[in-house]
Amino acid sequence: MPICAVSMAEQFGWSKRESGMVLGSFFWGYCFTQVFGGYVSDRVGGEKVLLLSAAAWGSMTAFTPILAHFCSQPILSMTLARFLMGLLQGVHYPSLASLCSQKVVESERGFLMSTVGSGSYLGTLVIGGAGSLMLDLYGWQSVFYVSGLLSVLWAYCMWKYLLKGEGPIITLESLGSSGAQSKLTKRHWLRLLKQPAVCAVIVTHLCTASTFFTLLSWLPTFFKDTFPDAKGWVFNVIPWLVAIPSSLFSGCLSDHLISQGFDTASVRKLMQFFSMGVSSVFTLLLCGTTTFPWAVAFVSATMGLTTFSHSGVSVNVQDLAPSCAGALFGVMNTCGAFSGVLMVYFSGYLIEATGSWASVFALITTVNLLGLCTFLAFAEARRVDIDSTKVRHHNIHI
Repeated sequence: MPICAVSMAEQFGWSKRESGMVLGSFFWGYCFTQVFGGYVSDRVGGEKVLLLSAAAWGSMTAFTPILAHFCSQPILSMTLARFLMGLLQGVHYPSLASLCSQKVVESERGFLMSTVGSGSYLGTLVIGGAGSLMLDLYGWQSVFYVSGLLSVLWAYCMWKYLLKGEGPIITLESLGSSGAQSKLTKRHWLRLLKQPAVCAVIVTHLCTASTFFTLLSWLPTFFKDTFPDAKGWVFNVIPWLVAIPSSLFSGCLSDHLISQGFDTASVRKLMQFFSMGVSSVFTLLLCGTTTFPWAVAFVSATMGLTTFSHSGVSVNVQDLAPSCAGALFGVMNTCGAFSGVLMVYFSGYLIEATGSWASVFALITTVNLLGLCTFLAFAEARRVDIDSTKVRHHNIHI
């Protein structure tokens, strides 16, 4: 949608505020299924939730152009379509966090989550490059058709060869079963949310997600407005081409430091400093007058450094609460998605009100620094999802 937003706005006569409403409606839906997706993944397995939701959101993507022309008010149908897409994609990262916390040891989580995160950037890179060409050659509808059908095909192949095509993916019996992990989550949920370290990861992820969503939604429009003669594939491809190796490097670096004996909490904070602190420097450089190559370089550096959060706050939730990481990550992502709605829409308002993109980049920097200070002050890496006093008592009894 961000790639096609400019062409759709021209065809349907949308203003910047209306474009912001369509782009931001995704995050309203994204808010509602985060906790549910993590909760279900903790019970039945994240791989099942992933495949079912991927098939659904792929179908929704492929039907988006049809919905745009079916309704007499395209802005209404597109807002609804993006809301439904948010509902379906909201389960994605909580299910990944649940999988990682249950299957991977602490010293290897940084690289795994960074690798998984780089997959998202690879997808954005592919659709950014191929989508820009399809947009120029065949119109914006082709971008939705191709990416949607590819998602459905991927989900089918994974179901056929990963799950062997056996039976339903999720059953009512599996949802109703009450395992030890789900009981642990219920018993300690309120106590968990009172921990300063848990509140710190929620606030930090809120800031990280909202700034990333704002950049993802508005950067194509920024380049179109500022450099109208520039080739779309350049700014839709190069930043993600940088983000992939950057994400992998951050994962390797964090796991290497932990394996060498460095404190886990300190490593998570270092990764988050690069993600939110150093990246903000390059974001601020976009506020001044610059040439197209330098603007692409600054955006690429910003997006590349932002990926370090995969080895910071995104993994930290698994350090703190591996027994219910999916559901807790859902809470974090709900807060991040809600703030993303507000920032995407408010950014559109700022652009129209001030006529300058500098105000948006200054807002992103402020939010980043707020989240970074919170994480540096309160983040920890010890488990807080178990009652240590009860564990000691139980061990003595044995």
